[in-house]
Amino acid sequence: MRMQDNSQLDRSLVEARIPQLAKKLANKTLDKLEKEGIFVFPEGARDTEDLSGDQMVLQWVNDTYYTGNVMGFLGCGKERLTISSRFSQGKQDFFLQYMLDKALACPNVFDLETNANESNQLIYILMFMFPTYLKSAMRKGLFKNYVQVHYNDANVKGTINIARHIRQNTPFLGKVAYDQREQSLDNYMSQLIRHTIEYIKTKQSGRQILARAKDEVARVVEATPRYKLQDRQKVLNENKKHTVRHAYFREYRALQRLCILILQHQKQELGSGLTRVYGVLFDGAWLWEEYIASLVSTRFYHPMNKAHKGAQQLFFNETRKVGLIYPDFIGKDTENRIVADAKYKPIENIGRDDYFQMLAYMLRFDGKKGVYFYPEKGDTPDLRLWLNKGSSYENNVEKREDLCLIKHGLKIPQDADSYKEFSQKMKLAEAEFLQMLETLS
Repeated sequence: MRMQDNSQLDRSLVEARIPQLAKKLANKTLDKLEKEGIFVFPEGARDTEDLSGDQMVLQWVNDTYYTGNVMGFLGCGKERLTISSRFSQGKQDFFLQYMLDKALACPNVFDLETNANESNQLIYILMFMFPTYLKSAMRKGLFKNYVQVHYNDANVKGTINIARHIRQNTPFLGKVAYDQREQSLDNYMSQLIRHTIEYIKTKQSGRQILARAKDEVARVVEATPRYKLQDRQKVLNENKKHTVRHAYFREYRALQRLCILILQHQKQELGSGLTRVYGVLFDGAWLWEEYIASLVSTRFYHPMNKAHKGAQQLFFNETRKVGLIYPDFIGKDTENRIVADAKYKPIENIGRDDYFQMLAYMLRFDGKKGVYFYPEKGDTPDLRLWLNKGSSYENNVEKREDLCLIKHGLKIPQDADSYKEFSQKMKLAEAEFLQMLETLS
């Protein structure tokens, strides 16, 4: 079954098409679904304001199912659910691909797999994320772990293995078989990464994907001399059993989960068992924000909540930081400061809570204009909302001429026949978007 983000469908229709998935997903939070085997991109997105751990992928209210800002591919047994962007055209979701390209900073090669079915599209999306997660994890160095090493020499340092000693050293020639625990780079985690690398190499465009992290790939290959293709299932089982748990290595935990998803996919058994939910979900709000940041970086500062960069204080206190905030975008023009917010919502869904937040940011940064960047299908003109002053009790309510909220949309092409054509039309839409943005100054 296919659904779109920020949409609704009749309950009876959904439960008739995907009864198992509907039962597994309905009113369950992302935190719960992650324990079922769901992979959420980006790592740590659930800590942001736009995608919290208690957000639901499929929410059931009365006789209707609702979707939010989450997109992705889900499965349970023989059932499959694709949640595409609301700008998708049939089975082609060029907009999601375009935002992924911008967020992952890599050239698009999805169009090389135009004949791939949805299952294969999922594996290619997972593989595209692999270099990003590999580089993130290896900023902390290669993963080290204690392993059991088997020796057979005259320098006994560990526990003598009697059975192996008799088998290998009869007649006795001066060597002793013994085992010793040592910290090694060639361990279950590095072996899992190596198997994933070798698997991606076998895929069309695989080497092009790995080229984005060629230095990290080379280091992993060098650190895993014991790699054997026939050990893949053994390595998979060991990693399922030994999940990376230490908080310091959370990037490796995310990489471990991604590698397992990629390697298991080749046997069409993501997750384990016929009743487990599996798949990958993308935070549309985060992708949209990162995409917009790539467009307006010359005019706006971009604080990042997820990376804890660029935090601003809402209040002044001499002893401690009070009210840390992360506006999406802060204008660089100090004479005519604009505060902007990226909203992956339909224009009519940008409402009260969003207004309160924006007004607080405008007051904090002395901004006279607050702008919402949102995606749209049509040619909706910018909507301007002037802040009121006065009170209805005194019958003197009127607009203020100096404070204004603006909803500024980016038109998403709807009539492209290929990803290449879609990209070309997006460039034109971006130019128009930025040109209109100039008039807001």
